[in-house]
Amino acid sequence: MKTLKEIGTVPFDLSVLQSFYPDCKHITDKAIRLEKEGTIVRLKKGLYVANMDDGTLSHELLANHLYGPSYVSMSWALSWYGLIPERVYLIQSLTTKHSRKFSTAIGTFHYQNCPDDYFPIGITSQGKGKIHYLIASPEKALCDYICYHKVTLRFLKEVGSFLEEDLRFDTEIIPDLNLEIIRKCAETGRKSNTLSTLLKFLKYDRHI
Repeated sequence: MKTLKEIGTVPFDLSVLQSFYPDCKHITDKAIRLEKEGTIVRLKKGLYVANMDDGTLSHELLANHLYGPSYVSMSWALSWYGLIPERVYLIQSLTTKHSRKFSTAIGTFHYQNCPDDYFPIGITSQGKGKIHYLIASPEKALCDYICYHKVTLRFLKEVGSFLEEDLRFDTEIIPDLNLEIIRKCAETGRKSNTLSTLLKFLKYDRHI
């Protein structure tokens, strides 16, 4: 007999649940019972995920499925890459749809609206095995953080202070950053002047 654990960490809807219980006439009631038993976790109306006991649930994958199109970014992505020391609890994403927030038993997912032409810049696919999800590159995650937080950078010394003191960003990665992604973000997204100042700082640091 098939079990819901076979689905793995991929979210599913009621039609998929019905395939596991073909003789059940009231699949919504069944979903409610399974949720109360702790067998499944409700993400939003009609969307669930199997409650995996081994801790293999991917917050990034869930974020992509919960509301999309979207990609994980900002503090969550920076922490994922190990570029900031703080542990992050809010799973932050960018989307071309309206901004939304979902509170679930697994975590809180926040989605920030961004322009259509800004959205695809610097998105990368990460994961392993059959599990892959969209997450911002380090450069895009940094730009997104600046664009959607109260950050204004007018002078190069402000950039250094912001990265090292406020964000506690791992500046050793600066030589490896793709400046073209930041340039495109500055041309397309919000806070073009601030992102341009960031770009100048990074070029200066790399003696470009």
